[in-house]
Amino acid sequence: MTTNSKKLETISPDSKITRKDFWKCFRRSLTLDSSWNYERMQNIAYAYTMAPIIRRLYKNDKEKKSQALKRHLEFMSVTPHISTLLVGISGAMEEENAKNEEFDAKSINAVKSSLMGPVSGIGDSFFWGTLKLIAAGVGIALASQGNIMGPILFLLIINIPHFIIRYICLDKGFKYGTQFFKDVSGSNIVSKVMEAASMLGLMVIGGMTASNVILKLSVNVGSGEWAEPIQTYLDQIMPCMLPAMIFGIMYWLLGKKVKTTTILISVMIICIILAAIGVV
Repeated sequence: MTTNSKKLETISPDSKITRKDFWKCFRRSLTLDSSWNYERMQNIAYAYTMAPIIRRLYKNDKEKKSQALKRHLEFMSVTPHISTLLVGISGAMEEENAKNEEFDAKSINAVKSSLMGPVSGIGDSFFWGTLKLIAAGVGIALASQGNIMGPILFLLIINIPHFIIRYICLDKGFKYGTQFFKDVSGSNIVSKVMEAASMLGLMVIGGMTASNVILKLSVNVGSGEWAEPIQTYLDQIMPCMLPAMIFGIMYWLLGKKVKTTTILISVMIICIILAAIGVV
């Protein structure tokens, strides 16, 4: 479907999203790592990338527009080169949400979260682990001989596939994202995806907590040759008990809207004090 203006040609006959919106999202996706932060990583630039779609779909509804932007300010971490696949799928889901009052908006973030890991696994291995090494090998070999084509070929080898794949991912994300939700309309597939994504998220958080949060007590129970580290008894009760407790406390504090910087500084001070008195 097209309007009187070629600029307002839509991406599909039954879509409100225009080609102009498509190219805005494409250009904005190039900024994905520009506002990277430790709390939610690429979330700000991702919401910025989604903004043209959100404005188009919720044009006259300020409340829904605000809710949509907040949805895409959640945690985001994906290979930038193929982030447009998630943008396209998110856009297709947002359009379904705008059309269908019974659509569960929570499924948008659930699907997005479930795809981040697999998409990044493919993207990182191809772009950072393969293509970058090939480009660097060619570029360095020529540059070491004083050939100006070294850096030029390096950039071309990386960016030609990059821009082609970025475009294809955005296009297919919109196309198959919309078709997917037409096919599963009325089924419980989305709810199953949400449940699976939640379970996967909890498993990942548990694994990261056990491997990255380290706290061992140096205090001994008993005296002389019978002295045993209290940490041994805690590990017998539940391995990684203290890291799990720390995670629970941090999660509770964040839920109470305590600032991240306040928590970090407090943890540093407490750890210094405990180390000074020989507890840890």
